[in-house]
Amino acid sequence: MADTPRSGSDREHLGIRDLRTRLTSLVRRAGTGERIIVTIAGRPVAQLGPLEAVTGPPTIDDLANRGLLIAARRSDRPARPEVVIDTWTGGRLDRALREVRGA
Repeated sequence: MADTPRSGSDREHLGIRDLRTRLTSLVRRAGTGERIIVTIAGRPVAQLGPLEAVTGPPTIDDLANRGLLIAARRSDRPARPEVVIDTWTGGRLDRALREVRGA
């Protein structure tokens, strides 16, 4: 059972035991924008909430987290973060990848 929300707050406060038993539903609620405060012995220690908007161009991790691409399984090649590919320019992705890879 969740603790009573603090006065003047629309955030739910709940203990760690409740977090463990209700984690799936709480994460879904956080994904919709709700913020949930986790307490230990009545003291706030963590917050569950939506991801903050990222400024700047998205990274490969950002795109993978949103399900827009599948990250590479191999890590034997060094990353080249200095290479930026503007995919909205109408260029073909296969050609851009060949250029980046030096093929």
